[in-house]
Amino acid sequence: ITCDYEGRITDIGLPKSNIKGELGRLNFSCFPNLQHLDLGSNNLSGSIPSQIGSLSNLTYIYLYETNLTGTIPKEIGSLRNLEVLDLGSNNLNGTIPLEIGSVRNLEALSLDGNKLSGVLPIYFGTIPIEIGSLRNLQWLDLSSNKLSGTIPKEIGSLRNLKELDLSSNKLGGVLPQEIGNLKSLTALSMDANNIGGPIPSTLFRLTNIEYLSLGFNGFNGSIPREIGNLKNLTSLSLGGNKLTGHIPSTLGRLTSLQILDLSSNQLHSSIPLVIGNFSALSYLDLSDNRICGIIPDELTKLSHLKYLNLSSNLLSGQIPFAIGKLFNLASLDLSKNKLSGSIPTEIGNCSELRNLTLNHNSLNGTIPLEMGKILWLQNLDLSHNNLSGTIPKTLPPMYLDMSFNNLEGEIPTYLQGHPPKSFDSYCSLNVRIKLRNSTQELPRMEMCSSKNKLSGSIPTGIDNCSKLKNLTLNQNSLDGTIPLEMGKILFLEKFDLSHNNLSGTIPKTLRPMYLDLSFNNLEGEIPTYLRDNPPKSFVGNKGLCGQVEGFPSCSQCQKLTLSIILSVKIFLPLTLVLAFTIFGFILLLKSKSENPKLVSRAAKNGDVFSVWNYDGKILYEDLINATEDFHIGYCIGTGGYGSVYKAELPDGKVVALKKLHHSETEDSAFVKSFQNEARVLSTVRHRNIVKLYGFCLHKRCMFLIYEYMERGSLFCVLRNDDEAIELNWTKRLNIVKSVAHALSYLHHDCTPSIVHRDISSNNILLDSNLEAFVADFGTARLLHVDSSNRTLRAGTYGYIAPELAYTMVVTEKCDVYGFGVVALEILMGTHPGELLSSLSSSSGPKIMLIDILDQRLLPPMN
Repeated sequence: ITCDYEGRITDIGLPKSNIKGELGRLNFSCFPNLQHLDLGSNNLSGSIPSQIGSLSNLTYIYLYETNLTGTIPKEIGSLRNLEVLDLGSNNLNGTIPLEIGSVRNLEALSLDGNKLSGVLPIYFGTIPIEIGSLRNLQWLDLSSNKLSGTIPKEIGSLRNLKELDLSSNKLGGVLPQEIGNLKSLTALSMDANNIGGPIPSTLFRLTNIEYLSLGFNGFNGSIPREIGNLKNLTSLSLGGNKLTGHIPSTLGRLTSLQILDLSSNQLHSSIPLVIGNFSALSYLDLSDNRICGIIPDELTKLSHLKYLNLSSNLLSGQIPFAIGKLFNLASLDLSKNKLSGSIPTEIGNCSELRNLTLNHNSLNGTIPLEMGKILWLQNLDLSHNNLSGTIPKTLPPMYLDMSFNNLEGEIPTYLQGHPPKSFDSYCSLNVRIKLRNSTQELPRMEMCSSKNKLSGSIPTGIDNCSKLKNLTLNQNSLDGTIPLEMGKILFLEKFDLSHNNLSGTIPKTLRPMYLDLSFNNLEGEIPTYLRDNPPKSFVGNKGLCGQVEGFPSCSQCQKLTLSIILSVKIFLPLTLVLAFTIFGFILLLKSKSENPKLVSRAAKNGDVFSVWNYDGKILYEDLINATEDFHIGYCIGTGGYGSVYKAELPDGKVVALKKLHHSETEDSAFVKSFQNEARVLSTVRHRNIVKLYGFCLHKRCMFLIYEYMERGSLFCVLRNDDEAIELNWTKRLNIVKSVAHALSYLHHDCTPSIVHRDISSNNILLDSNLEAFVADFGTARLLHVDSSNRTLRAGTYGYIAPELAYTMVVTEKCDVYGFGVVALEILMGTHPGELLSSLSSSSGPKIMLIDILDQRLLPPMN
């Protein structure tokens, strides 16, 4: 805080000072000489008081990122000395006041990241023509609002403007010709609006402009030749429009370009040879057009290029051998073209490649051994080509798709659980490529080699690929048996071995969510826990039996033959001898158990410890030691029924332990029902339901053992801005689908049906790929079809069906109501409390879907 010689406050500068409270409580009348006000990045609340208009000496106002709400007061137009007004990243609504045009000295105006759209949600704000009066304005940022209407031609009066950002709004109409009057402009961003028509020729008078982004609008016509006049351009983005014609050769004059994006238009002809002039170019995207011809060698002269995307075009010919000169290339996408010839061996020189996508072409020849030199490769897609030969044993990718080729030979050794030698010095590779894992295991792997000519057996060491998520080996010539070790791959979700020559029985340890073993030579009983898979998953195996539709029961297949009778006569005496031996062994163990030093903590006082399908090696002591006896440092969440702890077991596997509150363990009725329900819930197997591995009943503590989810709850992800932005619309839609599938399974495919009773965003967990899993059966109860299932405690406030308040009857419909609330929360990015209240009122205003969508994301394009 600064004062003048007479002790009067002239400057309040307290940014990022963790100040809390309502801005309206600040008595502005006490600061008549205030010139600078900076309270940015604090935890203020309330609206901007109209009294701010009395501070006639103010020249700078910084109130960005302060959680302010309400409208921008029109009194701000009285601040005739104001030069900078920054109200960005708040929750301000309404329109931009017309009075702001009276502030003639204004040089910088930032209103980005608000909700300026009139009276929500009915009306939309517009850019007032009075904005043209701000002749001294140098910086104008109105991005990420809901401004509609057209861009006023008066904006051309802002001759001193250097930066103009109107992106991510709902502006329509055309770009006014007067935009060409802004001769001082260095940056212009209009992307993500609804602006159409041709790009005005006057735009190319702005010879000082360095950054031009008009992407994702409706601009049509051709790219004007005059674009070559903008010789200072370093970034040009015209992607996502309706531009036609060819790429003008005058573009080659822009020798300072670093970023060029012309993707998702209707451009045709060939790639101009002048593209070799862009010596500083690092990003080039020409994808999703109608570009034909060959890939010119001039493209390989761009030594600084890091990102190259030419996918979804009509390119033909071969991949240039000189592609290996692009040493800095991190991503290369040439998919969905008409490329032929072989993959050049020189591509192995692109040592920085993370992504290589060549699928859906007509490439032939073999996969170059030199590709094994690309140590950082994470994604390799060679599917839908005419490649032949074997799969190199040195390939290091995490995601691999080679389907629909003519490959042959044995499955490479890197699927046998032994990563390539190139990984030996990178035991923490997952950290170096920024995957969200805390362990030092390799990231989740996927292997897709379907519809090839692979032979031999499935390696028995494949269980060492503990992060394997997807294994697709269908339509090959594999023989032998299915390895028992497959059951140890805990993360396996899709397992397709159909259309091979496999024999033997189905291992009882298999754990995949999606399974297809059809059209092999398998025999024996279909395991009970796999019977939820559709019958088509097992057809074409004449020797299989079990309680699956279309298959005979195993009892019918077991005819009593003479050989069996003889076997009984022979082995019955041996069985009796063995029984007496076992009985004596049990007596010996019982006598030893009297020694207190040999008593297992998991077996004291009749306590119960049970784990299903978990190698049979997990002990009570391991779990206690992994959490240091439930130390608070391992606690990752707390709920109404208990606390959740993260436990890393000695073999490196990570599980989640839900320790129930002590009051629950003292309820004998609860303990009895808990045992029954836990055993039933352990049979629940669905790809979108968190796996329950087991439970422990102990007089000191009681806990459930669940599958661990890396990204935590949906509730926390939606409330973290960075993670919420990562959760794009496609992923959010998939989450809604996943929860719906899980509830449908619980309600309709389980016998008796299961009602979760507490569907909320806190009980939907996300894995490292942001896939959703329904969790927390701590409040779930088995619901028989004819049961009323009355209860006094069910659900989380804000997700409970209204009728539960007076009927006290829990049904599947209660879960469906909670699902609806969660679906709205996913769309809005926050709990829809106020929206639900307004929807319940018949007199409430009409609400447009686009008005309630999460404002942190751009609106979905379709």
